[in-house]
Amino acid sequence: MGVKQAIKSLDAFPRAEDHLLQKTQSGALVSVFGLVIMAILFLHELRYYITTYTIHQMSVDLKRGETLPIHINMTFPSLPCDVVSIDAIDMSGKHEVDLDTNIWKLRLNSDGHIIGTEYLSDLVEKEHTAHKHDQHEDSDQKIHGFDQAAENMVKKVKQALAHGEGCQVYGVLDVQRVAGNFHISVHGLNIYVAQMIFEGSNNVNVSHIIHDLSFGPKYPGIHNPLDGTVRVLHDTSGTFKYYIKIVPTEYRYISKEVLPTNQFSVTEYFSPMKEFDRTWPAVYFLYDLSPITVTIREERRSFLHLITRLCAVLGGTFALTGMLDRWMYRLLEALTKPKARSVFR
Repeated sequence: MGVKQAIKSLDAFPRAEDHLLQKTQSGALVSVFGLVIMAILFLHELRYYITTYTIHQMSVDLKRGETLPIHINMTFPSLPCDVVSIDAIDMSGKHEVDLDTNIWKLRLNSDGHIIGTEYLSDLVEKEHTAHKHDQHEDSDQKIHGFDQAAENMVKKVKQALAHGEGCQVYGVLDVQRVAGNFHISVHGLNIYVAQMIFEGSNNVNVSHIIHDLSFGPKYPGIHNPLDGTVRVLHDTSGTFKYYIKIVPTEYRYISKEVLPTNQFSVTEYFSPMKEFDRTWPAVYFLYDLSPITVTIREERRSFLHLITRLCAVLGGTFALTGMLDRWMYRLLEALTKPKARSVFR
């Protein structure tokens, strides 16, 4: 018996007889209030446990011999698609003019609605075919230094400019994974043709809207600083330059899937055209790669962490509601006693 009594003395939760328990309306209200608070806290902690968090780590970039995808989606409201070209050059010496790699051009009217679609590779192929087919007739078609195709181009572009046509350029450029630049301009035109169309570089309006510019697939939480950029020129012209620092990034999902991509920072510079400038306005994107790669890893909190937090918040709520119930009971008991009433009178 002594052992049993010793064990019973360790009971931290003694039971009272049923006839000694008293249930009150105030206790019921406090109990309901406590249960609601516990349910809210439980759902909050469960959501906190299910939600993943990210850990950032940095290391030296060891990748070599890979290509860099550049996703472009831009609108030029004041340049027809016939004059817009994309050129790229990198430090390896590779220079590509009027790129046609997975790039689309959408003709836009003055209201911004699509009125035509052109795939650059198809256009270049057609131009090369037509050039080979009509090569022997070039000497007969040249008039004052321009052949018939050039004159037709001038008339077509001037008509598009008069109607307020614009151009949306979108697609993917695959370039070497080295520092370089790409720019969108009228550099694909013959200089004499460009002079005939615009009558001077000061009349080339390179106002643009950057809907999307990224260097790889997007991962949760990424922010591309140039998305949504709007640059509109009024009664002036010039060259925009965006200096971009690319940071190689790996995003590791909780499922162990790895997403290689890139994030970047950017600074901007605008150079207005001067009266005797021989250059033509353009929008340049000059990029360089960081030697440091960032690894972002998704993690989930441990189940023991959830149990610990639940015990803390639910136990604390239970203890607080118990204290509140005792205070309310004593207050109501004091107010309902005759002696207490006489004191308050």
